[in-house]
Amino acid sequence: MRLIAFTVFLCAHLFVRADEHDRVYKDGEEVVLWMNTVGPYNNRQETYTYFSLPFCRGPKQTISHYHETLGEALLGVELDFSGLDIQFKENVDKTVFCKKTLNAEEYKAFVYAVQNNYWYQMYLDELPMYGMVGEVDSSTTPPTYKLFTHKRLDIGYNRNQIVDVNITSDVRVALLPNAEISFSYEVVWKRSDVDFEHRFDKYLDPSFFQHRIHWFSIFNSFMMVIFLVGLVWMILVRTLKKDYARYQKDEELDDMERDLGDEYGWKQVHGDIFRAPSFPMVFSALIGAGYHIFTVSVITVILAIVGEFYTERGSLLSAAIFVYAAASPVNGFAGGSMYSRFGGKHWIRQMVLGAFLLPCSISAVAFLINFIAIYYHASRAIPFTIMLAVTAICFFVILPLTLVGTVLGRNIKGQGDYPCRVNAVPRPIPDKKWFVEPWLIIMLGGVLPFGSIFIEMYFIFTSFWAYKIYYVYGFMLLVLIILAVVTMCVTVVCTYFLLNAEDYRWRWTSFLAGASTAFYVYLYSVYYFIFKTKMYGLFQTVFYFGYMGVFSAALGIMCGTVGYVGTAKFVHKIYSTVKID
Repeated sequence: MRLIAFTVFLCAHLFVRADEHDRVYKDGEEVVLWMNTVGPYNNRQETYTYFSLPFCRGPKQTISHYHETLGEALLGVELDFSGLDIQFKENVDKTVFCKKTLNAEEYKAFVYAVQNNYWYQMYLDELPMYGMVGEVDSSTTPPTYKLFTHKRLDIGYNRNQIVDVNITSDVRVALLPNAEISFSYEVVWKRSDVDFEHRFDKYLDPSFFQHRIHWFSIFNSFMMVIFLVGLVWMILVRTLKKDYARYQKDEELDDMERDLGDEYGWKQVHGDIFRAPSFPMVFSALIGAGYHIFTVSVITVILAIVGEFYTERGSLLSAAIFVYAAASPVNGFAGGSMYSRFGGKHWIRQMVLGAFLLPCSISAVAFLINFIAIYYHASRAIPFTIMLAVTAICFFVILPLTLVGTVLGRNIKGQGDYPCRVNAVPRPIPDKKWFVEPWLIIMLGGVLPFGSIFIEMYFIFTSFWAYKIYYVYGFMLLVLIILAVVTMCVTVVCTYFLLNAEDYRWRWTSFLAGASTAFYVYLYSVYYFIFKTKMYGLFQTVFYFGYMGVFSAALGIMCGTVGYVGTAKFVHKIYSTVKID
């Protein structure tokens, strides 16, 4: 009971946020302006707290802010109260709220920020605003670095709710050592016809995400699905029909004629086709993790379609973590039942490996990046309390639920239902042509699945690594379904050729053939980094390639599992149909 109570409290504290999204104000009520982060424009993830630069705070008393969700903390959201006096529907004329004389360190900090195109982000009533710290005047020699010292806030309201915010940076002041800088602000309230429910529409970019290329890529992927399904159908109906006819003819021969005959094909490996793979514990853990990732992906995308997560900070990441923890029994059920069918004895080790395979991989990368973030004093540094919270979720939520799934899987589907007996002695694998070698099948297996999603990868990468808000989750769900179908079809075809070459090592081959999609996605991420971004510096580079590696690995495990599941159904079907002596 204590464990259940702790879990409920933890989830409620980390995933449930205060209901601020429908805030209704009274005339003259205080409106809080939060300053979030500042950082180089070309490095979106390299951010620092706003007041790490020597900006002035307003005269009002500081209000503390806490991370309302786990996603906020992991995304590096660091809200600081601006100290500016803003009241609902009350205009503020240009007001100087601070004057300061720049010392040598403050001067260098501002110059460095202007040189590197630093931008900042603010929030007012959950609506984001963006501005530049300053600009470089290249008309002079040497260039002059100018700081924006005045902020004009244009706030739109509809009845008693804020529906629009805009910031205008003005008053360029040349940065000079020991110069006195005056910081000022101005607030203008305007009536707006924008409905509260549509106030985030201005941040979306339909011309980018709903471009004809996006629609064409979906159509192209759909045509690929039709082609591959037709190819698989041809194999199942025509090629297998010929195989069955040939095997039926062989069965009519007597033993001597059959021994002297030239038998070949996938039937010859029936005594080894359902043999457990090498490293069954690792294989079962990967399959369980793949089921888990696919389930989480589908549920999270559906929630994103329904919930419009882009309107709340960190909500998508928080939802994904919550769904991942809640769906842990899927991992245990799939991995535990498979390991039992393989005859594995160390099921507890397999369960622990499956439960912590992906979390430990992500944590290893996150800790490396966290050390660099701490060195940089970046806002992306994960607080120690958040580390403890994530660890608690792993040990007190994910592990117990995975154990429940494992026990259920071993008892419900732990017995193998194979149409063929497994020989005691493995059959030697004959020599075969180079184009049906497993390594080549694995490398080529991911080409078509990657081809079906690489356009969508561009939109996803641009939304995460650049400054677009991804909101077309219907496209993502459709692409996810297309990816699953294409991966299944490709691995089925590859496995058929492998078995025809009398090579029964189809389990790892089918998994790795689907998983090789991740290799091409990671290669594409390298191309995207070099040619589509202007990222620089140690922190941003490690952050990019570290988390792209985690993303590619998770995608590979998911695609490998999808490919294996489809292939397993195919193999079971063809061997249950043919007569085996």
